[in-house]
Amino acid sequence: MSESKKVVLAFSGGLDTSFCVKYLSEDKGYEIYSVLVDTGGFSDEELKAIEARAYSLGVKKHATISKTQDYYQQCIKYLVFGNILKNNTYPLSVSAERIFQAIAAAEYAKEIGAEAIAHGSTGAGNDQVRFDMAFRIIMPEAEIITPIRDLRLSREAEIDYLKSKGVDQEWHKAAYSINKGLWGTSVGGKETLTSDKYLPESAFPTQVSKTEAERVTLQFEKGELVGINDTAYAPVEAIQKLAEIAAPFGIGRDIHVGDTIIGIKGRVGFEAAAPLVIIKAHHTLEKHVLSEQQLYWKEQLANWYGSLLHKGQFMEPVMRNIETFLADTQQHVTGKVHLTLAPYRFYVEGIESSYDLMSPVFGSYGEMNNAWTGDDVRGFAKVASNQVMIYQKISELNQ
Repeated sequence: MSESKKVVLAFSGGLDTSFCVKYLSEDKGYEIYSVLVDTGGFSDEELKAIEARAYSLGVKKHATISKTQDYYQQCIKYLVFGNILKNNTYPLSVSAERIFQAIAAAEYAKEIGAEAIAHGSTGAGNDQVRFDMAFRIIMPEAEIITPIRDLRLSREAEIDYLKSKGVDQEWHKAAYSINKGLWGTSVGGKETLTSDKYLPESAFPTQVSKTEAERVTLQFEKGELVGINDTAYAPVEAIQKLAEIAAPFGIGRDIHVGDTIIGIKGRVGFEAAAPLVIIKAHHTLEKHVLSEQQLYWKEQLANWYGSLLHKGQFMEPVMRNIETFLADTQQHVTGKVHLTLAPYRFYVEGIESSYDLMSPVFGSYGEMNNAWTGDDVRGFAKVASNQVMIYQKISELNQ
């Protein structure tokens, strides 16, 4: 192996990628080019600290690539349009962002002419598949290097190795794996490796500091969140602002249990205040303004979209077809949604929209009808029940 072999490492500054830098550069002689792909999870101070850490570990060059706006425009808005929650629980916080990070890392590797691409995934989760697939699609000629997976290392073994290399870090923070992005934060630790334990309060990145209920109004324009409490925002800024408002209530916390791409069950904690509030509000508005069949087919295609995205299939062409359908359904999804936020919970009060199909012009459910008569309904019910009535009669004649 040549000591000058150029390797791009998808870098987060966490334990796994710190190990990869030291192992690949000092033990294997690779020239490491680290790249951090920001999908809305880092402050400027954090980005600078991660860059400094990369150089202190021994990388040849570090690059930071911002993909937050692309992440929203190409993915998150469709997760909202589809009201997508994996297993009715998880807003695909990490599942969605990983593919964007992997694609950007592969494109960077191609740009600088790297011979290999590395990532710090273990051999037991979904990320290894997502990264491998994106790397192979974007740059199939590159070697894929995965030290943690190949060496089957535990977190304790990684820590011991880094200590032996003189790496100084606050090791107690390594007890939990935190992945923060625009669409939520995942939290993994010893409790999520079990089936019966919940994460402690201290494990969640945002501690509960709000105790008094708060009313919030969200403004949607063609399915996108564009305002909060009568203040206009661009969608990305609206998500960030709503997270600031809702996360201190402890809203959006849960543990997701699901099927991994590699066929085993997996468990992960998460904190996703803005996604859960947005999806609930958006779905409520849709129930007022869309037809029965629009709602039905949206749900079918959205579930399919979320499943494919979870499995790393973002670049599958059918995803663009589903996105076209989802976007087309949003033409009337405009209006205000009023909510109340409280510690560890929230609820939707109601909506206002000029497209509201509950218009009293045509009738009020359970009260009165203006657009049909009792005879109209009597005749409709007779025709609608005909086939089942015939089925029952034929069954009786053949007993």
